[in-house]
Amino acid sequence: MKIGFIGCGNMATGMIRGILASGQAAPADLAASARTEATRKRIREELGITCADNETIAASSDLLILAVKPQMLGEVIAQIRACVKDTAVLVSIAPGKSLVWLKEQFQRELKIVRAMPNTPALVQEGMTAVCPNELVSDEELSSVLKLFQSFGSALRVPEKLLDAVTAVSGSSPAYVFLFIEAMADGAVALGMPRDMAYQFAAQTVLGSAKMVLETGMHPGQLKDMVCSPGGTTIEAVRILEKGGLRSSVIEAELACARKAGGM
Repeated sequence: MKIGFIGCGNMATGMIRGILASGQAAPADLAASARTEATRKRIREELGITCADNETIAASSDLLILAVKPQMLGEVIAQIRACVKDTAVLVSIAPGKSLVWLKEQFQRELKIVRAMPNTPALVQEGMTAVCPNELVSDEELSSVLKLFQSFGSALRVPEKLLDAVTAVSGSSPAYVFLFIEAMADGAVALGMPRDMAYQFAAQTVLGSAKMVLETGMHPGQLKDMVCSPGGTTIEAVRILEKGGLRSSVIEAELACARKAGGM
């Protein structure tokens, strides 16, 4: 199966690295396009895959991944729609662009999947939501899921939840980075060297997330395990609650989902 990427920014690069590392495809089976010569050079040198123009990638791909920004997607589809194979499976990772909108842009019936990965794909720890249209077979969907699972986890979700996915995983690495930075700033204020502070903060977030995933316990239960009566942790939690941490996160996600839905 020939896999093509239209666009090869950070997200596509992370996906390609994961696919290659998993052995699901060889470099000879992958190809990508990019807008700048610098990116095309990086594709060839760092990833070892073919680099070509959009039309060539579209015409030669059995699985075509549209990895361009939402505001560019319509223009790109207009450029490639006549080149796409009738049998190809198309995957769009653009937020806010529905299956109906994508079908209208291609002006014919095609197998289309919407996917929402996130940037931890760059370190093979991504989280991806996948939503196919009715023309995608179970076997084809399984192949798409397996591809996204090569650089993290992937789940099928109904399309009505994709804006929520954007809020809770697509954009949320930025929230987590902000939290890690704030934790490190606090440690620096207490006298810890910054490099050390980032290591303590980041590893703690990584380990805490792993506990949620591997124990199956409710996050509230895990929080309570750390909060001894009258102790240091519950005092810190009290301050976070006073500052409206939960409400701020919820409101941020709601705003993110509204923005995604309007793209």
